[in-house]
Order: sequence, then structure tokens, then C-alpha cells
Amino acid sequence: MSNLSKGHNQAFDHTPLKWRNLNEVLAQCNLCIMDPEKYEDAKQDKSWLKAMEDELFMIEKNGTWMLVDRPTEKPVIRVKWVYKAKLNLDGTVLKNKARLVAKDYAQKPSLDYNETYALVTRLDTIRTLIALAAQKSWKLYQLDVKSAFLNGVLQEEVYVEQPTGFVVKGKEEEVYKLHKALYGIKQAPRDWYGEIDNYFSQYILIISIYVDDIVYTGSCKSMLEEFKEDMKMKYEMTDLGLLHHFLGMGVIQTNSSIFIHQKKYASSLLSKFGLNEAKTITTLLVATEKLSKDDGSGFASEERYRSIVGSLLYLTATRPNIMYASSLLARFMHYPTNRHYGTAKRVLKYIKGSLDYGLEYVKGRKACLIGFCDSDWSGSLEDSKSTSGYAFSFGSGVFSWASVKQNCVALSIAEAEYISASEATTQAIWLRFVLEDFGETQTEATPLHCDNTFAIAITKNSMFHQKTKHIDRRYHFIKDALQEGIIDLVYCPTKEQVADIFTKPLAKDRFNYLRSMLRVKLAQDLKGSVEL
Repeated sequence: MSNLSKGHNQAFDHTPLKWRNLNEVLAQCNLCIMDPEKYEDAKQDKSWLKAMEDELFMIEKNGTWMLVDRPTEKPVIRVKWVYKAKLNLDGTVLKNKARLVAKDYAQKPSLDYNETYALVTRLDTIRTLIALAAQKSWKLYQLDVKSAFLNGVLQEEVYVEQPTGFVVKGKEEEVYKLHKALYGIKQAPRDWYGEIDNYFSQYILIISIYVDDIVYTGSCKSMLEEFKEDMKMKYEMTDLGLLHHFLGMGVIQTNSSIFIHQKKYASSLLSKFGLNEAKTITTLLVATEKLSKDDGSGFASEERYRSIVGSLLYLTATRPNIMYASSLLARFMHYPTNRHYGTAKRVLKYIKGSLDYGLEYVKGRKACLIGFCDSDWSGSLEDSKSTSGYAFSFGSGVFSWASVKQNCVALSIAEAEYISASEATTQAIWLRFVLEDFGETQTEATPLHCDNTFAIAITKNSMFHQKTKHIDRRYHFIKDALQEGIIDLVYCPTKEQVADIFTKPLAKDRFNYLRSMLRVKLAQDLKGSVEL
């Protein structure tokens, strides 16, 4: 009997053959799942109730608080539930997460909290770790700390109200005194960092932490396993296995390379700004055009323009090839014009045609820090200032880069290149420190490639003369770095100057060539043809 016939015979039976969770159905349809805004909405769904119960279980298990009488001389901070569905890279629901968050605006300095600042790893450092792991052919692993901030021990006396929906019967007037931090408490990030930092000091593995996400790697498999098991005993952990998703970046580890990308994030930008159906373009910027503050095209929406530029700047985490365009657009955050807005949309159209691009780090290459620095000259129409650009690689693939407008007007191309080399030197010094912490001390001077022989001559000339006496003295420290063997400014042909892509708009062929030099490539072009 056909399905149609069956449906006809059962016309009066409307009972579903199978009940399924609504979130599962929506996830399969790739629809946008709305998070509850308040407890009254969340309590209607068993999965959210379970998430709240899990949160309170973790709070109790960690000894975070104790129920006491309401204090008379101390303020009591209100709390609220915050709901967030965590998604996989493909947009499906990973899990529902409920957080009990303190309303920290009620806290007062020196009364409820003192220090609040806490360190988090920089994107440069994360990429350095990935580049190092690729060079060493190591695997990267990830742990997620459940309710991370609840592990930080408070030094101050802090009280919070009982959470909505979970007030203890018969003790409605009592409040919780916190022994450990709660999400939303101003000092919670610092207390958590202090706790985990003391614990990490016992290990010799390379560990990167960003709030509750931990990435670790090393050469000894048994030590990695021991660290993971010890961490799971000390803290409530979710073992995520091989690193595949970190801070919005997708990470693909193959036998030959490590590939990082932001395809999901880039796709979300196109949806956010209504460009899903827009035509793609293959050139990022028009090489012959320059942007200025007042071009007569009329003013665009500041809010929307800033949203696009901010999103593009985050996309540069794995797309160094769009660094110059994003930095250029960021110069016009105040009173953007329609032309600026059109250029920003042009960059998004380029992104639409390059969704599968990312950054590749090939395994087993030579462990040597190499830098490139370059500048345009007087490229800014408003103030005639130049743009500096630099890039650094370690083994293969760039992992640190920048495109910034110089602080002063350069009187010549050589001077602009000299200033750019000096700025790149500051980054080289910091990267050498980071690599030394990772156990990769750079015993030789870091080669810094420059395509201007006059700038190199100025650097290697220990005397100050008529053509350099006006240059701000802070840029001259490059001479000391050269003499101390920290960097070595060497000549490279303009054709091979990788940093050129960070200083000016380029023609299509030149742009694509330098993009490949950065090792920005299609996932499908990786060895083994990886699918995102």
C-alpha cells in the first residue's frame, strides 16, 4: 500500500507517530533558535530546566555559597538567569547553557571588590601556538571548564539573593554568602585566572587559556593524557578531544598541516548585512581609488558601518589578506560616507566569493622566525601619513601581521620604510619572548626583510646626520636591536615583499600572488581535499 493510501485510510487519526524535542527539529531545519529571555519562558522547556539544575548542581558541588541570614550592613546583590544555546560549527545545537549571573552594578569598589583585571590569551599567541604545533607535528587538544568562574576563591565578603525558581522553602528571607566567585561578579575573571595560573605552574606543557577554553599541546603523549585526567579530577571538565573550534575559529588538523578558518562567521556576516544573494567579486579593492573623509557622496549610517568594520576586523583573525582593507575602513568610523559604506559592502562581496579560504601551517618546516616589513608613502589624502605593514612566519604560514597608519609624516620613501622597520622590530622582540616561553629560543637574529636599500643603510649607520636628525628618537631603537643581534635587516626584491599586501590596494594578480605567499588558501586545495 502506498504512503498516500495509508494517509487516506488514517484520515481521522491525527496522533503523531513519534514525539521529538522542538529544538532537535529546528536544529535539523537550520533555523535560528531563540534563547529564552526570562525564567518564565525557560521553565516551559525541560531542556532549559535541566540546564538550570546543572548550573546549581555545579555551584553547590564547588562550595560556591552558603545560605545565611540577610546581613544588615552589607548590600545584597540580585541575580538573574541568562540562557544561551551553544551551537556546532554547522549551526546545530550542541547544548543548552544556563548561567546564574550576578548583577554586578550593585557592587562598590573597595567594599565588594578590588582588582578585576584578568589576562586572556591574544590571537597572536594562539596563532603562534598553532604555528609551533605544526612545525613540531604536534596535536592540539582542547578542554572546556564547566562553570569556570565558580572556581575562583573570593577575598571579599559578598552576598547574593536566591535565584528565581529555586528559592528554598521556609528560608525565603535568607541569602547566599559567596565563598567563590559567581558569573557577573566583577572580580570573578581575576579570581579564576589566579586559581588556574597557580595550578598550571606545576606543568611543563604548553597551555593556552581564554576564560574557560583551554588549548594544550606537547611532545609527550603520556604527559598530555596525565594532564587531562588530572584536570578532570581537579575541575569539572568537558574533554573536547582534538582542537576543532576555538574563539569562533575552525581548526582542521591533518597529517600534513593545520588549517584555521572562519567560514561560519563569514557566512553569518553575509546574512546579517543582507548580502546572501549579492554577486561575488574577485578583487578586494580598486587599486586606482583612494578613500577620503569627505568625498561628497553623502553620509551613511554610522551604526551599520561600524558594525560591518568591526566584524571585518575580527575576520582578520584567519584572513590576513583583508587586513589592509579592514584597517583602511576603520579610519572612517566617524561620519562615514556612502562611498565608504559601498567599499565595506564590496569587501563583504569579496568574502562571499572566498568563504572556504583559511590559513595553512604546514607541518615539519624549519623552526625559524622570519619577518617582512613594508610601507607605502604619503598614502593618506587627509594628512599625508604613510601606512606600515609587517608579517611574521614560523616554519610556514604567517601568524602575526598588522597594517597601521604611521603617527608622523615621513619626508621620503626611505624614511617611511625606516619607521615601518622600527615598528616591525618591536613586534619581533615580543614574538621572540613568546617563542622563548614556548621553549623555542631564537639564538640567531630574526631576519627582517625590507625592499628599500636606503632604509637599510640608515639602520646600519650608527651616526645621525642631516636627513635623519628630525626622525622621532623612538624609531632609532632599531639600531640597538640590530647591534645586539636581535634582528637583521636584510634586502628582498619588491616582487617578493609579502608585507606589500598590508600597505596599499593591489591589482588582482599581485594580490592573489601575495595571498598565496601568506599561505591563505582554499580548504579544498589542502592535501587530501578537506571539506569545511
